[in-house]
Amino acid sequence: MPYRRTPKVQARLDSQRDRILATAIELLAEHGYAGCSMAAVASRAGVATGSVYRHFPGKAELVVEVFREVVTREVAAVEAASAQPGEFTERIVAVFDTFATRALKAPRLAYALLAEPVDAPIEAERLVFRRAFRDVVARRITEGIRAGQLPPQDAEVTAAALVGAAAEVLIGPLTGAENALPALRTFVQRALGGPDASHP
Repeated sequence: MPYRRTPKVQARLDSQRDRILATAIELLAEHGYAGCSMAAVASRAGVATGSVYRHFPGKAELVVEVFREVVTREVAAVEAASAQPGEFTERIVAVFDTFATRALKAPRLAYALLAEPVDAPIEAERLVFRRAFRDVVARRITEGIRAGQLPPQDAEVTAAALVGAAAEVLIGPLTGAENALPALRTFVQRALGGPDASHP
């Protein structure tokens, strides 16, 4: 008869997995991908290295899960920002303001998410992140066009271009980006075909 974990044992394993993931996020935010080794995660989490491998076969699998966890939070934050009342241009600008503000609060983590050299499975997750972010923006552009607040355009192309531009502004790794935020806002407004403070 195969062994079946009791609810208590499963709860303990789930708790340990959650602690390992939270620790990996901390290390990624502090040291980037290079500093997020299995041994470092185990040491910080207070577990044996073998315990980390029990939950994740290798570093790539661990960091992929970290990316998914962090990206889910970031996409939820920009989705919420885009859902606020107001003109569609303002709502889309709010998406990039939210994204940039959160990135500046955790610059090393943002750099890891956006641009740090990583293994192929993690690069694939990075593309998923960009597409999810693009889709949030594209939905609001489409709604703005339908409402007559934005000129006709390819919503997905505009959204992808804006996401790419924002990422370029914020990497480096995110040094001096605060000074670029007003220019980024103006760029977003103009790229959408809406008025901005300089050209109402």
